[in-house]
Amino acid sequence: MDDIKRIVTPIDFSDNTETIVSAAVCIAGKFSAHLDLIFVVQKFEDYITLFTPPATLPAMRDDLLHAAKERMNAFVEMHKDEFNALGVSAINGQVISGDIAEAIVDYADWANAQLIIMGTHGYKGFDRIVFGSVAEKVVKTACCPVMTVNPYRKECEKNQK
Repeated sequence: MDDIKRIVTPIDFSDNTETIVSAAVCIAGKFSAHLDLIFVVQKFEDYITLFTPPATLPAMRDDLLHAAKERMNAFVEMHKDEFNALGVSAINGQVISGDIAEAIVDYADWANAQLIIMGTHGYKGFDRIVFGSVAEKVVKTACCPVMTVNPYRKECEKNQK
C-alpha cells in the first residue's frame, strides 16, 4: 500500500464522534495526512411512504444540510489547533447528501483517499433495521482499506475485568 496521504472519516455528531475522530487524528498525524471529516445527510426519498409526506422532504433536507454544515464548521474550528498540533497536514469538513454508505465510498473514491476510518456503531434498533449497517456496507464496497473503531471498546474492557 502507498503512503497514507488522505483519510476520510465519516461522523454523525453522536456521543461517539469524539472517539472516532481521536482515532482518525492519531493515524492522520502519524502519516502527516490530510483528514476529511464528512457528514452524510440521509437520502429520505427511499423511505417516503414510511416517514413523511413527499412535499415536506425538500425543506427538511435543506434544513438538515444547513444545520449539519453549521455544526461541521463549528466542530472543525473547535478542534483545528488540536489537529494541527498532532501532525494532521490539513483538515476538511464536508457535508454531503445521499445514501450514507454509498456517499462515503463515493467521496473516498473522489478524494483519492488511501484509508477510511469509521465507527462500528451508529444507528440502533428500528433505524438499524431500516438503514442497515453503514460500516458493513462501506467495508464491502470501499475503494480503499477501511479501519473500523469500536467506540465502546474501553467500556467492554472495563466490564470484562
